[in-house]
Amino acid sequence: MTKIKFGTDGWRAIIAQEYTVDNVKRVTEGTALWMKAQGYKKVVIGHDCRFAGELFAHTATRIMGLHGIKVNLAKDFVSTPMVSLGVVKTKSDLGIVITASHNPPSYNGFKLKSNFGGPTIPKDIAAVEAMVPDTPTDEVLPTLEEMFDSGLLNYIDLEDMYIEHVKANFDLDAIRNSNINLAYDAMYGAGMNVIKRLLPDSTMLHCDYNPSFMGQAPEPIHRNLLELSQTLADNPSLNLGLANDGDADRIGMYDEDGKFVDSHHLLLLLLFYMYKHKGLTGKVIITFSVTDKMKKLAEKFGLEIQVTKIGFKYIAEIMINEDVVVGGEESGGLAVKGHIPERDGIWNGLLIMEFIAKTGKSIKQLIQEVYDEVGPFAFDRDDLHIANDKKWAIMDNCKNNTYTAMGDYKVQKVENVDGYKFYFSDDEWVMIRPSGTEPVLRVYAQAPDMEGVRSILKATHATLG
Repeated sequence: MTKIKFGTDGWRAIIAQEYTVDNVKRVTEGTALWMKAQGYKKVVIGHDCRFAGELFAHTATRIMGLHGIKVNLAKDFVSTPMVSLGVVKTKSDLGIVITASHNPPSYNGFKLKSNFGGPTIPKDIAAVEAMVPDTPTDEVLPTLEEMFDSGLLNYIDLEDMYIEHVKANFDLDAIRNSNINLAYDAMYGAGMNVIKRLLPDSTMLHCDYNPSFMGQAPEPIHRNLLELSQTLADNPSLNLGLANDGDADRIGMYDEDGKFVDSHHLLLLLLFYMYKHKGLTGKVIITFSVTDKMKKLAEKFGLEIQVTKIGFKYIAEIMINEDVVVGGEESGGLAVKGHIPERDGIWNGLLIMEFIAKTGKSIKQLIQEVYDEVGPFAFDRDDLHIANDKKWAIMDNCKNNTYTAMGDYKVQKVENVDGYKFYFSDDEWVMIRPSGTEPVLRVYAQAPDMEGVRSILKATHATLG
């Protein structure tokens, strides 16, 4: 059988190839055995909009029932943050989300959420992996009806629970009565119903159920959101764009001109809003690929900042033990004080909208305020689909200090927290890191403007061959 290995954010595999009912049985059984070893007795299970999500969620539920673990099962498709919040609200011991997040539509996955409402910490993931059996159980599984009748199964409306939590924490009237005219792209993902309910006057894109995602990986980065960008550019009445990934824990935004606002800028905006306008303090946590402008802003505000390896689980592990005001990663996963220690694309989108509503300024104007503090910058990332042999040969070259320049860009220093970041100046760098879940080499770059970013990326591609 397939060796089941969790990557940076859960186990993911191609549906019907390695992601099968039998393998879901195995990984769920490993999870159940680990739960029993901890004395855990209750789990929340949900699935997003991917193909056969309900089948796999029901399979996981029945395995839990076999082991006598009570299941709170989501009634319909839900976002990952809904499951995480549900774990906290129901005082459950663990959450399971059947999702492959932003991966291509051929994938599905299996995420674990801890009782604090965020990703399960790395040492617990390793313990679960070690308990996954080599073959699926051959015992007869209880039916959902049998589990319900025996009290082992409870159906739960996680979407209603999430909506009520949002209403208790946001000034929705300020957002609705502001001059914000939102275009929302759900990318056919699990955030679609929440925005329809909270902000029904928004212009909705890809907000219908379509497990194929029209062949597009539901990752909220600019090249995947050209229709949203064009919609804003073509409609002067629209002045803000929001997009979420397949399980709605990641975010992408657009300004009134249809220009993409990446996670680096959103993190800066969140820190600016939380500290300067809401008066909140705490530690700032960023992953290795995030702009160094966050360090500059945190230092200006007198806040401690820490850089972690890539993967939101490393941020969450700190958030449950320390006072953190903002945490985030380049790939669109952001978290803030006052919510669960979890990425939440809808929650952070609402925070930015509240910032706009309270100040009466556009997102473009707010970004300029940030630039006034830390200086302007641009960022981009290329994903190189290359053979594994070549990918690992490049990483060996990085390890062996082979690259002293990328074209005309001379390397001044190198950092290797997680991947390799080559600095050409204080404001110019390129970073190289292999994907943990796909046959992809990721190349990230920052410069004062997008022309400089693309120049660095072009020089890097040529150097890597």
